Amino acid sequence: MSTRLSVGDLRANVTGLVLLPEDEGYAEELRTYNLTTVHAPSVVVGAENAADVQAAVKFAAAHDLPVAVLGAGHGSSVPSTGSVLITTRRLSGLAIDEGARTARVEAGVRWGDFIEQAAKVGLAGLNGSSPTVTVVSYTLGGGLGPFGRKHGYAADHVTAVEVVTADGRLRRVTAESEPDLFWALRGGKGNFGVVVAIEFDLFPIRGFYGGGIFFPGELSGKVLHLFREWTADVPEEMSGSVGLLHLPALPFVPEPLRDRLVAHLRITYLGDPAEGERLVAPFRALGEPIIDAVVEMPYSAVAAVHNDPVDPLPLFEHGALLSELPAKAVDEFLRLAGPDAASPLVLAEIRHMGGALARPPAVPNAVGNRDATLYNVFLVAAGGPPDAKALHGYEQTLIDALAPWSTGRRYLNFMFGGDADPRTAALAWSEEAYPRLREIKGRYDPANLFRINHNIPPLR
Repeated sequence: MSTRLSVGDLRANVTGLVLLPEDEGYAEELRTYNLTTVHAPSVVVGAENAADVQAAVKFAAAHDLPVAVLGAGHGSSVPSTGSVLITTRRLSGLAIDEGARTARVEAGVRWGDFIEQAAKVGLAGLNGSSPTVTVVSYTLGGGLGPFGRKHGYAADHVTAVEVVTADGRLRRVTAESEPDLFWALRGGKGNFGVVVAIEFDLFPIRGFYGGGIFFPGELSGKVLHLFREWTADVPEEMSGSVGLLHLPALPFVPEPLRDRLVAHLRITYLGDPAEGERLVAPFRALGEPIIDAVVEMPYSAVAAVHNDPVDPLPLFEHGALLSELPAKAVDEFLRLAGPDAASPLVLAEIRHMGGALARPPAVPNAVGNRDATLYNVFLVAAGGPPDAKALHGYEQTLIDALAPWSTGRRYLNFMFGGDADPRTAALAWSEEAYPRLREIKGRYDPANLFRINHNIPPLR
């Protein structure tokens, strides 16, 4: 049977689009946030429902092709050449049960849309910093957000997962129905199937004290050293980070922040605003800020804490997890990302972890590297393909400089295309969890159909 005829049969069984590279609309269907990732699948299926996903997975299995998934948000950073790629942006179902404080969200829903709907009924999810990331993909990778120190990872609060596994079955997986698969899906991201929807608990968060303070770059050292001391004893209700930003002179960047280094303190405090103001006061005493936007704000405005860009960009990213942050580590960070460095980085961030992020959830999951991690380092550079080697090299130099204080592990949602080697990808999970993940992978996906990702090879 020819591929063309087989695709004809696939089209007959799919409600949505089925596109080959020569078809009109192919390139548009592959649009994504990070412009450095080039997708070139053999077939694209624009799924409109779970049945479309099932048909695509069965087609891929029959033709011995890997399955890739591209959501509506920031998209996969692993190239999908030669795959059957399923786009999930049309899976847009979103239902909130106000009384039960739960939600069911399909794979194409972005956090911005969810936040808008949840805020109307005084509820909140454990969203990330960017409103353009999809709820499902973010959550399956752990989900590290602005309320994490108080409530943990987003994956910790998932109660059910609807997933199409390698055999083409649509399963509703819970802790009671298939406990091993449920454990693996929450933290294993796309390794075990195509998730079409998740259900999770919500929180009665109507507002918080938070936002960002932008300091001039010459205060970066004072801000980061204070942050190091400050995080030693702030309560779990306080989540914070400092990002050293060097933003371009583009229209989406506020004029006072253009083409200069700034230190951006970002905080959320789930407590009395007066106490939050007291906790932030030491930073305000450091010097005159460029912008001080830390105020009482509604949950609907949570994206303003980080002010992440929403338009597609060519980005190179790297990260590390730290077990401690002594003064020497801050000095090394400043040496390579601070005001006296010839740094190409758009962002160099240190994020405070600990609190509920360090504790196991009520229902265990595969989100790894919790207990030894006190800080997360996240680096971003922007540039085209010719810049890749130099930008990656600079990021690696900074990560290497922090090695004495690193756990040696990684956070899955902050791993990117260059981290796709399974030996590197394995750093996203604990040494205890990884063999169990491989065993479960061997049961549910023995042919490694779902390998266009940070792959967990099946145990054979």
